[in-house]
Amino acid sequence: MRFLSRRLVMPSDLNYANSLFGGRALEWIDEEAAIYAICQLETNVLVTKHIGEISFESPAMVGDVVEFGLATKKVGKTSITVSCLVRNKITKKTICFADDIVFVKLDPETRLPLPHGKTLEGLELQTKQEISRLV
Repeated sequence: MRFLSRRLVMPSDLNYANSLFGGRALEWIDEEAAIYAICQLETNVLVTKHIGEISFESPAMVGDVVEFGLATKKVGKTSITVSCLVRNKITKKTICFADDIVFVKLDPETRLPLPHGKTLEGLELQTKQEISRLV
């Protein structure tokens, strides 16, 4: 799992118990996972089709830096399935885990599913090449 993004928990992100509101965490997960899928499939014409199990493990408080780890689980003909782990940057404690987040590529005009031409193996190679260029 690659940790690609971070956010600072602000007062406006809190629930009545003064910890990160679950709805805000889900909003962030959907956005971060969508950005990841867009980069993997090299298209921004994607929609969220499904978010599977979400497990909240520990709270995040004001001032905490949370980071988002993302990994590709499966690649279909028109879809990509990813997992997202949200954890505290400093303590490394898991805040929540969202599994089986499915995005589908659409034709921009018809809004129907469209093959993306990617494979899991190809995306793994693409990621290795991207990482080697960073070093």
